[in-house]
Amino acid sequence: MAEETVKDLKDLGAATDVAPKAEEAKADAPAAKAEKKEPKIDKLGRAYATGRRKESVARVWLKKGKGQVIVNGKPQDQYFCRQTHLLVMNQPFLIVDRVNAFDVIATVKGGGMSGQAGAVRHGISRALENIEPELRPSLKKAGMLTRDARVVERKKIGKHKARRSKQWAKR
Repeated sequence: MAEETVKDLKDLGAATDVAPKAEEAKADAPAAKAEKKEPKIDKLGRAYATGRRKESVARVWLKKGKGQVIVNGKPQDQYFCRQTHLLVMNQPFLIVDRVNAFDVIATVKGGGMSGQAGAVRHGISRALENIEPELRPSLKKAGMLTRDARVVERKKIGKHKARRSKQWAKR
């Protein structure tokens, strides 16, 4: 009986040894979160990011400059003819008050103009986060860093489109 109590005490001692280690790990966790993220910039002073929307994929390079935006080798107002596409694309700069502070070079493939504008917006947002990590909370709150997962629904068999049924006549 005495041997069992000694064994139980040893087990309790082992358990108490584990508890302080867990507390130390918890104490270190907030310190790890408090560390500031480093900007991800290449040798030329550019930040790179990929943006996606529908079927479009945009590769975006961002660097400090005068606000010049080039999409597939053309200025933004020549590539995107609609004003709404230009507004969508430049939303991240408006949100973080960095209008005309960065030059953007983007290449976009796939999809239509609306999807491409959304893809460039997503890419610009992610590149802004890479170049200035402290902008992340405001971009995240505005929903700029979240990839819009909505895509076209597939056509079903026996239907005209994804949901449009054939016309039905009662008589």
